[in-house]
Amino acid sequence: MLQLLDPYLIAGLLFLMSLFAGRISDKTKIPALLLFLFIGMLAGTNGPGGIEFDNALVANHIGSVALMFILFSGGFDTQWDEVKGIIKEGIILATVAVFATAALIAVFAWKVLRLDPLLSMLIGAIISSTDAAAVFSILRNQACGLRGSLKPLLEFESASN
Repeated sequence: MLQLLDPYLIAGLLFLMSLFAGRISDKTKIPALLLFLFIGMLAGTNGPGGIEFDNALVANHIGSVALMFILFSGGFDTQWDEVKGIIKEGIILATVAVFATAALIAVFAWKVLRLDPLLSMLIGAIISSTDAAAVFSILRNQACGLRGSLKPLLEFESASN
């Protein structure tokens, strides 16, 4: 019976640590995502926690559900009156600018780092699109002082990626 409780106990402790990380983030202005990554590294295979997890299908499902919550939260908190005026610019940023960034990174990885062309394109595609969770978290929790339509533009562009 104790073996059946162990994964739930571990998940509960990690969840509790994440709640504390959120509180610490609010007080210290350290991005919560950075603290969550630190907790994951400590809990993982190479950290003191030593948790081994190699089920890609489960990780994909958990990540997809988490992404749904992130995008819902970001969309729910976004001021749509501000976004209406920047939709054209946001679409351009989310397509043309991301494609250009991916291409530049791929060429750099191919020519300078001498990586395989296919791997270079994959690295460019991964790096070029912004992470909606990171953008939403930093823009909402930090006093960035963005003026005008820059904040809604960044939110719209990162969510549409």
